[in-house]
Amino acid sequence: MVDPLSPGKITPAFSLDEYRARLARVQAVLRAGGDDVLLLFMPESVTWLTGFYTRAYGSFQFVIVPAEGEPTIICRDVEQYYLERTAVFGRHVLWCDSDDPFTVGVKAIRNVVGAKPRLSVELSAWTLNAARYQALTEAFPESPVTDASGLVAGCRLIKSPAEIDYQRRAASAAECGMRAAIETAREGASERDMAAAICGAMILGGSDNPGPGILSSGEGAFYLHGAYGDRVLSAADIVQIEVTPCVRQYHARFMRPIMVAEARDEDYRTVEQLIAIQDRALAAVAPGVEARVPDAIYRDGVLSAGLATRYTNKSFYSIGMMFPPNSGEPLEATPESSWRFAPGMVLHSYVLARGFGMSETIAINETGYEQLTCFPRRLFVGG
Repeated sequence: MVDPLSPGKITPAFSLDEYRARLARVQAVLRAGGDDVLLLFMPESVTWLTGFYTRAYGSFQFVIVPAEGEPTIICRDVEQYYLERTAVFGRHVLWCDSDDPFTVGVKAIRNVVGAKPRLSVELSAWTLNAARYQALTEAFPESPVTDASGLVAGCRLIKSPAEIDYQRRAASAAECGMRAAIETAREGASERDMAAAICGAMILGGSDNPGPGILSSGEGAFYLHGAYGDRVLSAADIVQIEVTPCVRQYHARFMRPIMVAEARDEDYRTVEQLIAIQDRALAAVAPGVEARVPDAIYRDGVLSAGLATRYTNKSFYSIGMMFPPNSGEPLEATPESSWRFAPGMVLHSYVLARGFGMSETIAINETGYEQLTCFPRRLFVGG
């Protein structure tokens, strides 16, 4: 058992009071639903609720959250060092490589809430595969199961001031990465050269995550979610770049359009149109406003300007913690969205057309929003 208050042992991302407040919110929802225990399998949920973080979050680990009392963390024994230095709650059960991890986990659940609990489970968690879910239901054949996939995910949509501060710091690191991208986007350089420079700049700028984010050039720039490779840049290439650093697992991101060596007047006009469209859309953002309002401004703006014949991308999505393969949260703006902006939300908002992308990370406040990413907004010519 780890004493969560031992001096010099733990370095949690937030205060113990903040973690206890999160636990109280989650347990209140759990009790209201009539369930006895919540099983958290999403790595983001594990870290958000308990503080526990290890880069090996893909190994079998989860948290048992009873309706009353402190949670219990189940993880591999080699993660004990990180458990003791990040988790604010002391209860844990460790499994080793000679164990069947799920058997250890089932025994721990029974020790906490008995053999016939009403289970609330994050069924959408990628770490809870079909075989593990089947083993869970076989181990508790008389236990009803409630899908709790949205419980912690919903709580995470409204950030605390401390969470947003980490995202501000990530935004600063993102700006370091974008400067490096512009400096290295020169004729004869490769996408790999750019990626190395971006990663180094963001790490030195405070990022805990070395990945450059989306990076593609030439034909690939016209398609979202490109990854860097050996391609060598040529004059007049568009570079599609979105930098995504993180600090204490919290991230911010933004896109800026870059061309290699030269740009045409038409390219500048296109980017100026995108900036004007985004300005109009963001001007409509405020607490209580339906997300579909600025979303429509984006879509109508792109289509009426003749920049595309159809526009299918979401225009806003919530971001916070980044645990690949996940980097967003389950809140997106589309024409059908009925949710409203609320203070504490942090969102990435973007517009794309003709290979050019312009985006910002914004934090909703009581009167409007704070722009966390503050890099100059224009078409850049690299090198």
